[in-house]
Amino acid sequence: MSTPNVWTGARRRIHMQEVGPRDGLQNEAAYVATVDKIALIDALSDAGLAKIEATAFVSPQAIPALRDAEIVLREIRRKPGIVYTCLVPNVRGAERAIDAKADELNLVMSCSETHNIANLRMTREQSFNALSDVMALARQANVPVNVSLSCVFGCPMEGDIDPQVVFDWAARFADAGARGITLCDTTGMAYPTQVSALVRDFRSRFGSLETTLHFHNTRGMGLANVLASIEAGADRFDASLGGLGGCPYAPGASGNVCTEEIVQALELMDFDTGCDLKALIDAAERLPALVGHDIPSQIVKAGRRLDLHQPPKDFAIWRDRALAR
Repeated sequence: MSTPNVWTGARRRIHMQEVGPRDGLQNEAAYVATVDKIALIDALSDAGLAKIEATAFVSPQAIPALRDAEIVLREIRRKPGIVYTCLVPNVRGAERAIDAKADELNLVMSCSETHNIANLRMTREQSFNALSDVMALARQANVPVNVSLSCVFGCPMEGDIDPQVVFDWAARFADAGARGITLCDTTGMAYPTQVSALVRDFRSRFGSLETTLHFHNTRGMGLANVLASIEAGADRFDASLGGLGGCPYAPGASGNVCTEEIVQALELMDFDTGCDLKALIDAAERLPALVGHDIPSQIVKAGRRLDLHQPPKDFAIWRDRALAR
């Protein structure tokens, strides 16, 4: 019997999760005003995303761009069915997020020891112990936890990461009570065959976990990696409006996979993203004025596939001449 074609048949639901308000804006030199952040998230809510990472409860000295986290999370217009998640690095951040009514806490740790020390100033074991305290607090408050594992597909300082390392850390966090795990391609080192194999193996081991894929387009393989993940059974993806974001350990790199580009590609392939592409593009068009520079999004520049254009002004003349021949 032949294997069914994953790209045909009934529309399969793909859950799109927006990380731009946190992962995108935290990297920007320009401070986006609180009122503009709130308006942007409200526009994203109207666009039909499954989850929105609204902000991060981190030290204002460390990430001044997100110093208004409490106000943003309290004043956005929450839409039923959308999960409003927030990144928290420690117990104090978790306390702030819980007090501001976060729907979910997103915790981060790297699968690479070198990257974890460079990025978080802790060993992986120290990070796990600190995050275990956060998870205990979240359980008391009845707030779900997602854990984002960085450098799953490679570390820019160590190279390839053994998949078993990924599985071991995922298992420890699952045992500690995590509802979901995000597999992060932090510096855009992933490639499709690698992604497909790891996602299949991960899902076979952790089928009860809500599994998300988080890709960067650093080397132009973001969409290919999304499609490879879908073929391997994944259905939940992080993406960033306008393609904003990046990582300090991938100098000159582009940002996260672009929300509106991924949505257009999947919709054209007859997947159900639940998203309003025009609303996403309208929201992305706000970004250059907010961040003070152009954005990577090709859809914002070129428009949707069937956004048609008028013929040239002299078209009628050349048409008539052609027909008269």
